[in-house]
Amino acid sequence: MATERELSDFLKSVEKRAFKRSVYHVRDDEAALDIVQESMMKLAEHYGDKPASEFPMLFQRILSNCTLDWFRRQKTRRALFSNMSDFESASDDGDFDLLETYEVLENSQQTESAEDATRRAQILREIESEIQALPGRQREAFLMRYWEDMDVAETAAAMGCSEGSVKTHCSRAVQALSKALKAKGLQL
Repeated sequence: MATERELSDFLKSVEKRAFKRSVYHVRDDEAALDIVQESMMKLAEHYGDKPASEFPMLFQRILSNCTLDWFRRQKTRRALFSNMSDFESASDDGDFDLLETYEVLENSQQTESAEDATRRAQILREIESEIQALPGRQREAFLMRYWEDMDVAETAAAMGCSEGSVKTHCSRAVQALSKALKAKGLQL
């Protein structure tokens, strides 16, 4: 049985990666934050009494299910409602200013030149856009294996598929990413 401290430490250790993974899936920071928070609450509420060693698998499965639930809710909402705020500008006067929406990269190295920082940011954006372009199951397997650093068995259990499927999804994702990045002149 896990203690409250173990649960808290686990949630702190996965929050940033879970958020990034959710952003890749839903492509909306606020929705991703809601999904991660909902997943953390469900883990604490329903599985807080489980051994700490089971938390990673449980959390990945809960996160996947919460993401799928979000997509289902979005599909229903889009069928029923039109969000008029999507057609409005960010400011009250009707003007849109791109600089107001630009966010400075956090944790950037201060000794890095502006050119290097810009190049690094561009490469990261290209990689992220290519990851977002992957089919859903490939993206999910890729992120769990290489972002979450889960092994094949853990990923298969979290995704609810066989280990062979995980290997296939990861292989296809790596090939697609490699081909797309190479076509853009990026070699990592």
